[in-house]
Amino acid sequence: MTAIDLNSDLGESYGAWRMGDDETMLAIVSSANVACGFHAGDPAGIWKTVKAAAEKGVSIGAHVSYPDRVGFGRRDMDVTSGELIADVIYQIGALKGMAAAAGVTVGYVKPHGALYNRIAHDAKQGQAVIDAIKAIDPTLVLMGLANAPILKLAQASGLKTVAEAFADRAYTPDGQLVSRREQGSVLHDTQLIARRMLQLAHEGTLEAIDGSTIKIDAQSICVHGDSPGAVAIAQEIRRAFEADGITVQSFLSA
Repeated sequence: MTAIDLNSDLGESYGAWRMGDDETMLAIVSSANVACGFHAGDPAGIWKTVKAAAEKGVSIGAHVSYPDRVGFGRRDMDVTSGELIADVIYQIGALKGMAAAAGVTVGYVKPHGALYNRIAHDAKQGQAVIDAIKAIDPTLVLMGLANAPILKLAQASGLKTVAEAFADRAYTPDGQLVSRREQGSVLHDTQLIARRMLQLAHEGTLEAIDGSTIKIDAQSICVHGDSPGAVAIAQEIRRAFEADGITVQSFLSA
């Protein structure tokens, strides 16, 4: 692999509550998953992030969620397909308006938190998200968990997809993310994380939490913007890639 996308969840501050360091992250990543107000982010903060991403030439994606600000979008919800379709269309539409005002476009959709994990294997909610994207803009790319059924479901429905791996998360032996409720689910050692991502780029594999080797075919790597030390993690990954001759660039420009 000579080039790979590096993405981060941004625009998640709300009022006086500050989440992450968007300005610094936008100088490191190639794609920004921008909150759409349902799990985090207020209009002023989202607008600021969109403008900053536009100025730096960073690709913009809609980071859509269940309507769950209190739980930061990390609580599962058994919503109807109709509700979910409307929620996703609403969020994408809001970000599209912001992007248009900034002179850029939204290029992809990445579900957030519990919604991301649910649709990875839940065909009903997954199809609702797919139907919402197709209804508002079928040219949008769906970003999803590498090796998860949602990617094939989206492709069968006519959407382009990009498979994602997580730099700062541990994996189970079957390729799923270790639950945040379990010890060791979030990784913090910047050099260890960078070595893991180099392994992913070169071999398409990662070490699972039990020490086994799992196959991960991913074209984008995520560093969670709200993780402690997120900037340092992203910087070390980018430094390691560039030292190894791997270009960090958006999958949309590949």
